[in-house]
Amino acid sequence: MGKGSLDVQQKNKAKKSGISKRKVKLNLQRYGMALVFLVMVVLMSILSPYFLEPRNLLNVVRQISIIAIVAFGVTMIIITTGIDLSSGSVIALVSVVSASFAHPNGYPLFVPILLGLFVGALTGLINGVLVAKGKLPAFIATLGMMIAARGLALIYSDGRPITGFSQAFNFIGRGYLFNIPFPIYILALAAIASHVILKHTKFGKYIYAIGGNEQAAIISGINADKYKIMVYSYAGLMTGIAGILLTSRLSAGQPTAGVGYELDAIAASVIGGTSLSGGIGTIPGTIIGALIMGVLNNGLDLLHVSAYWQQVVKGLIIVGAVLMDKQRRS
Repeated sequence: MGKGSLDVQQKNKAKKSGISKRKVKLNLQRYGMALVFLVMVVLMSILSPYFLEPRNLLNVVRQISIIAIVAFGVTMIIITTGIDLSSGSVIALVSVVSASFAHPNGYPLFVPILLGLFVGALTGLINGVLVAKGKLPAFIATLGMMIAARGLALIYSDGRPITGFSQAFNFIGRGYLFNIPFPIYILALAAIASHVILKHTKFGKYIYAIGGNEQAAIISGINADKYKIMVYSYAGLMTGIAGILLTSRLSAGQPTAGVGYELDAIAASVIGGTSLSGGIGTIPGTIIGALIMGVLNNGLDLLHVSAYWQQVVKGLIIVGAVLMDKQRRS
């Protein structure tokens, strides 16, 4: 065999090796957080005999349902290179408004539900208009809404919790259907709807286009302002659903509810692979991000780890997820 043919074989081997390494790297980037989640489940099941009990697993999913639903809308916003800091305060506003119409022998069940959804969507619409038409940075627009919505919740409720709900309203957050908590069904429906919108509609394609290169999207004929407003409105609607769920689960409309939820929603989205630079993100990834946070909190609770240390670990995971995103983009 000649020297030339040996050189060709060596080049082909090196080329194949390079391709296989790139494939491994891409798969790690794509499925890395899913692998982290599986490793966490295995570790927690070894460290605590109670972790894999069906009741505990259902409890984990129920606990993350509210944050995950908020995170679906936040994911879409981040894909467009935006951010939403107002969702926690909007939950509080939705909570007190829906609670005030949920008393027994009062209004039909659809009234507090529709009012809660309307309040959530309206705040999202205002955020979207401020960002798209007012050209305010999303950070500033939603920060203003965060402060204003919390103030409105306190004014509306006079700073006091609103209690005394009908059984039908309490069922939304506390009921069971076929031995499965009802919030899990709502989580599943919200996840399916958000995934279909993001992956199988023109609206979803435009969201990715705006996040990938807004100027190019505008040149290609996409009305970026219109779709940004729609994205923020949809995120507000998801926050409205979460606010109703939380109100029903707590059996109280709390003007102080939802503190820190906006950061947890952003964390779930980022941990799940949504890029803060825009253009990248999926609903399944966001679910995995929320599950990682839920498993972490639940597992550390079972191991009697201090809540303070839980915050430290959560912060490290968020920083690690952002570093992974920067490496992927570089």
